[in-house]
Amino acid sequence: MSQAPAKPFLAQHSVPSGVISTRWWWVRHAPVRSDGGNIYGQIDIECDCSDHHVFEGVAKFLPRNAAWVASNLKRTHQTAEAIWAAGFPKPAAMEKDEAFAEQNLGEWQGMNRAAFFASRPPSIASYWFAPAHERAPGGESFNDLFDRTVAGIARIGALHAGKDIVCVSHGGPIKAAIAHALGLKANAGFAFTIDNCSVTRLDHLSGNEHSGWRVPMINQQPWIAGPQHAAMHQPAGPETKLA
Repeated sequence: MSQAPAKPFLAQHSVPSGVISTRWWWVRHAPVRSDGGNIYGQIDIECDCSDHHVFEGVAKFLPRNAAWVASNLKRTHQTAEAIWAAGFPKPAAMEKDEAFAEQNLGEWQGMNRAAFFASRPPSIASYWFAPAHERAPGGESFNDLFDRTVAGIARIGALHAGKDIVCVSHGGPIKAAIAHALGLKANAGFAFTIDNCSVTRLDHLSGNEHSGWRVPMINQQPWIAGPQHAAMHQPAGPETKLA
C-alpha cells in the first residue's frame, strides 16, 4: 500500500499568493513569587525562572530568526534570558517597548490581592481586576492598555512585516492582543486565561485590498505541563484566597 505524501503544514495554515503574513508569538513572563500576595501591575518586580524544563520546551517551540521585543519591565527580560539559556539562539537585539507593559494599576498596586477582590462586586467570566472602562486611581484603565497595545502592534508589525515576532509580555497586553485579533472590544480579552510562560500566536495577514487575523493558538504550554509544573499557573485573580 502506498503511503500518502508528506505534507509540511495543514492547508488552513497556508498563505495565499500576494499576502504578507506577520506572525506574532506572545510569551507571558515567568511566575512572580515575591509579590507577598499583593497586586503589582507595573511595579518592576522579578520573576522565577528556575524551572529549566519549562524554558527548554518554550525554546524548542519558538521560531528562529524572529524579531524579539519585550516590555520595559525586567520580568519579561528575565524570561527571555531564561529561554535563551535553555537553548534558543540569543538574538542580536531585543527591543524594550512600554507599549507592551502590564496595566498601570496605580493606587491598587501594593494592595493585598485577595482583600481587593473581596471588596469588589464579583465579575463573572472575567480574569481581571476591574471593568475595562474603570481607570485605576493614578493609573490606567484596561481600555487605555488596549489602545497602547494595539498601537504598538501596528508600529512593530509594520517594522517587521512578513516576519516572526516574539513578544515577551504580560497577561494584560496578551489578552488585549487576542481581543484585537478577534475584532472585539477590549473587555472580550478578559475571558481568556493566559498562564505564565505560555505561548499565544496571532498571525496578521495583509493584501492589496484587505487585511485580517488568524489565531493558531492561545495559551499553549509547549512543555506539556504535568502536576510537577502546576505552579506555572499563578493565581492572580478572584480565585486567590484570603489567608
